[in-house]
Amino acid sequence: MALLTLQIPPGVYKNGTDYQTKGRWNESSLVRWFEGTIRPVGGWRKRTSNTVTGKARGFLAWRANSGDRWIGIGTHSGLYVMNEAGTVTNITPAGFTSGYADAQVAIGYGKGTYGSFSYGVARPDLGSVIPATTWSLDNWGEYLVGCSSHDGKLYEWDLDTNNDAVQIANSPEDCAGLLVTDERIMFALGADGNPRKVAWSDQEDNTNWTPTALTQAGDYELMTSGTIQVAKRIRGATLIFTDVDVHLSTYIGPPFVYSFERAGTGCGVISKQAVAVNDSACVWMSRSGFWVYDGFVKPLQCDVGDYVFSNMNIQQASKVYCVHNSSFGEVWWFYPSASSTENDSYVSYNYRENHWAIGRIERTCGTDRGVFTNPLFVSPTGFVYEHEVGLDYESSPVFAESGPVEIGDGERIFSMTGLIPDEKTAGDVRARFGTKFYPNSTEYNYGPYTLNSPTSVRISGRQLAVRLEAVNNTDWRVGNLRLEGKAGGLR
Repeated sequence: MALLTLQIPPGVYKNGTDYQTKGRWNESSLVRWFEGTIRPVGGWRKRTSNTVTGKARGFLAWRANSGDRWIGIGTHSGLYVMNEAGTVTNITPAGFTSGYADAQVAIGYGKGTYGSFSYGVARPDLGSVIPATTWSLDNWGEYLVGCSSHDGKLYEWDLDTNNDAVQIANSPEDCAGLLVTDERIMFALGADGNPRKVAWSDQEDNTNWTPTALTQAGDYELMTSGTIQVAKRIRGATLIFTDVDVHLSTYIGPPFVYSFERAGTGCGVISKQAVAVNDSACVWMSRSGFWVYDGFVKPLQCDVGDYVFSNMNIQQASKVYCVHNSSFGEVWWFYPSASSTENDSYVSYNYRENHWAIGRIERTCGTDRGVFTNPLFVSPTGFVYEHEVGLDYESSPVFAESGPVEIGDGERIFSMTGLIPDEKTAGDVRARFGTKFYPNSTEYNYGPYTLNSPTSVRISGRQLAVRLEAVNNTDWRVGNLRLEGKAGGLR
């Protein structure tokens, strides 16, 4: 009898046909490949029983000068803060204009003549989409500052829970967002309703927006056909993303204060929150795929791009939210699947080991660990969850499934009689197998088999797929499975 070792490379590959995924994992949820093994991602728990009202699409954790830790959460209908004890306070500014929980599509039911288009064929791009409301949140010193994409005003909160946030004096209105640069200057994005305009305040004074010989305030209109979406600090500069391109802003001091140059085209961000920064590098999701900036804008090869973009509700793409998970060198994007109007799926990229994963989880926004011990994410129901803690998944399935693995030389039928597992905590994972004699033939299913000891099996086929499923909520690890058997005749 021969031993066949199932050595499947880490990460998910899910582009093209099922047979094109041969020898790779092609489906997963809530698992990661890290340091040579498959393991579950950390579980989650509610940080508090308190909730915020509205759909949360802006999140910031920070530490005040006193050492107190705070969380700022922006929803389509308001602005909230949570202290480290979990108490939620509504600090929505007076006169705030509520936005949209969902993107508003002006070409939906009732907007066209019945029967005008064939079923399953996309309508022509004749209407506009009003995006779901998001927040850009940042710190001005220890104060919280923010801007709702629908309301358009720049607000500041002074850490006193008896006070609501207030509009920053003299600041521009009808803005798309804000950012505080490393030079302690505030950027107003899309200022004054101009989708290409960046206005900035004087240094150390976010109430002075008047350009004079004595201030560093100013403005600049990007040379772009796009609309400014978001800006991110990177080492020594600021990246400004539109929906069609990316621009680099560098501080040069008076009289011009900032220089601007286009860094990349055809790579505009898919939403205002689809960008993550890791020191001097930046990754983001675009409608044209995934991109990275590390001094130059470059496409990021994605092993699951075909699946992600064909499985996305593109009309609700403004809800895509990206979070850096620094403990494992991962970037996660939460997005609405084709069958949902709310974020219910994720795609993650491990930049340390260069592989991808996919799965399902309902989260609208969040942040990396740092100020708080664990990453924090918000559910569509308004609860804040701690992640990467414990092993509770609220009954969500935890699994990884491979594409076809060609047995032996790929021509002869392999008959398997034994399964030799390689699992750290024996009995916490089970395996199922599916075999075929050629790609489009009938699949024969076997199992499940608990991976706790060598097991006798009777499995035959020319190509085999394996599915690993968590049985118990434990911190399991699975290495390379081995199958005992022999190659037979042709079929």
